[in-house]
Amino acid sequence: MFIDIAEIHIKAGDGGNGAVTFHREKYVANGGPDGGDGGKGGDIVFVADKHLSTLADFRYKRKYTAANGEKGSGNRCYGKKGQDTVIKVPVGTIFKDTRTGRIMADLSDGESFVAAHGGKGGWGNTHFATATRQIPRFSKEGRPGEELDVTLELKLLADVGLLGYPNVGKSTLVSVVSQAKPKIANYHFTTLTPVLGVVRVDDECSFVMADIPGVIEGAGEGAGLGHQFLRHVERCRLLLHLVDVSGSEGRDPISDFETINKELAVFSPELSTRPQIVVANKIDMAEPEQIEEFKKYIEDKGLKFFTICAPIQEGTDELIKYVAKELQKLPPIIKYEAEEAPIEEVSEEKGKFQIVKRDNGYEVIAEWLHPLMDKTNPNDYEQLLYFQNVLEKSGIIDALRDEGVQNGDTVVIYDFEFDFVD
Repeated sequence: MFIDIAEIHIKAGDGGNGAVTFHREKYVANGGPDGGDGGKGGDIVFVADKHLSTLADFRYKRKYTAANGEKGSGNRCYGKKGQDTVIKVPVGTIFKDTRTGRIMADLSDGESFVAAHGGKGGWGNTHFATATRQIPRFSKEGRPGEELDVTLELKLLADVGLLGYPNVGKSTLVSVVSQAKPKIANYHFTTLTPVLGVVRVDDECSFVMADIPGVIEGAGEGAGLGHQFLRHVERCRLLLHLVDVSGSEGRDPISDFETINKELAVFSPELSTRPQIVVANKIDMAEPEQIEEFKKYIEDKGLKFFTICAPIQEGTDELIKYVAKELQKLPPIIKYEAEEAPIEEVSEEKGKFQIVKRDNGYEVIAEWLHPLMDKTNPNDYEQLLYFQNVLEKSGIIDALRDEGVQNGDTVVIYDFEFDFVD
């Protein structure tokens, strides 16, 4: 089954806790703290695999987790890193944050993408030893791994997209100009999944052609197979618009042409401006007057016009050579750029927090601060001011005052540690 969109939940591994241990050795008095740090949690990693062509696997499994990091141990031993979870997806898969809709990555070049990072391991008590605090009996817990809902959307990588009503000969054209073997029959919606074929012009020139099925009136608004297949046209550099010039289905070729272009504009205004070549098929069944009338209509619009009879390959060589020539003038296949999550988003997600009084000062626990802290450089004055402003507006500073914090007291927020100044 061809599945080209899926929603899944991913959870990276939590970091391991730091250890609270003390050095014990014969003839060594007061060995001091030697608790090791916890291991980092495993990541959720997606890898593009050219051997996959569908997202069907995600129909049956929708939740993916990575292993937690192990806790630290004595003798300053670090905990083991949690194992990553590696998930294979088809080339051309786009990742979106389900909640915000922002694009996180586009795996179009066979690369990999870390969608959720494992939590950092907590510090062992060796980090908290000072001249005045020589026996720290506390450590830090590991930070939780990132957790989110992700939408996977497959957009096929093809140079040329074939458009047209059902039964106009798209599958036949793909089969005669490439090695692809789509199902061909004399009824509508024979092709139920996009078909890719590699068209070889000569030893040094080739391109990928995609038969895009299911485009009918109303497709731009979801009728029929609608958006399910229109999304696969979005990457195509050039569109071949096939029309049954003979009107063998009882439809008017000009009306067919205008209807399909209208659906493109409804689905994506940018897509409707993509370079387009109009191809009149089934010329063996058409009258010369029909062909001439349609040709004049298309050429008056400034579009290139070809006539073919796909089953006997009449006119196909001339068409393919022209397409290859035009592709050399066009930019490469579209790759969607990842969109950075604005730092301001974090302040809109303020939630609960907890102030815990420790022997060494005060600790602030607030999971929603993790993304902000990852983006904040403590050596950058402006970023530090922004971080301070978030603490003020969220009520954390006031809560510290209510707990009795004094100037000079140590405040710890996960990996951040600073002296409180009122």
